[in-house]
Amino acid sequence: MKGNDPRYSRVNRKKMRNRSNQLLNIMIGLVVLLIIIVGASIIVGNNGDDGKESVSGLEEADNAGSKENESHSEENNSDPSDEGKESSESGNDNDKGQSTSGSEGTGGSDNSDEEANEDEPGKVTIVPDNDDIVMETVIDTAWQPIGTSQTGVHESKYDGVSVDWNEKKKAISYATGHSEEELIFWKIKNGGGPQKSVGIASTRDKSKKYRVFLEWVDGKGWQPVQMDILNTLDFEY
Repeated sequence: MKGNDPRYSRVNRKKMRNRSNQLLNIMIGLVVLLIIIVGASIIVGNNGDDGKESVSGLEEADNAGSKENESHSEENNSDPSDEGKESSESGNDNDKGQSTSGSEGTGGSDNSDEEANEDEPGKVTIVPDNDDIVMETVIDTAWQPIGTSQTGVHESKYDGVSVDWNEKKKAISYATGHSEEELIFWKIKNGGGPQKSVGIASTRDKSKKYRVFLEWVDGKGWQPVQMDILNTLDFEY
């Protein structure tokens, strides 16, 4: 029988072995091809990522460069007038500092003058030389008319009882800084014109003595215009 033929068995085994080898070679080839495909895909993917990273790096560099250019352009495009303003403002600050220091020095000299004259703003004190009667003369621009209740045409009176007389006493008291009760009114007389008067007064202890010159202001009353601080009351008034 053929199945028992040894040659037939050998040939059949050889064919089977060849087929097995072919199948094995095909499988090995498929595995190698698969490995190549996977490796190639990995390599291609890495190259793509590297390309993306390099592109993003270039974009960042470009952005940084554009920002630097923008900052340089902003600096170059800054308005020169602003710089001029800043320099002028700093100059003004320096001028203010210098003027302040100068004014402080001037204020010191003004204070020394005020202490020497014992004056207030608007007040002038004059000390006469070799005057036995007048110690000093005071003119104060802050003096104001004392007000009046008189109406119509003003008539200066020296009768000792009239409204006009009492308003003269009030004006003299106002100039000296003493109340009427603190003063003795030695004499009130004409001061050289119909709307001028002069009064001599002193404190009740006679430690302070005054001669006050008054002028009438229509509708506002008597106003002190000058005051002599006296050394004595022993003179002809």
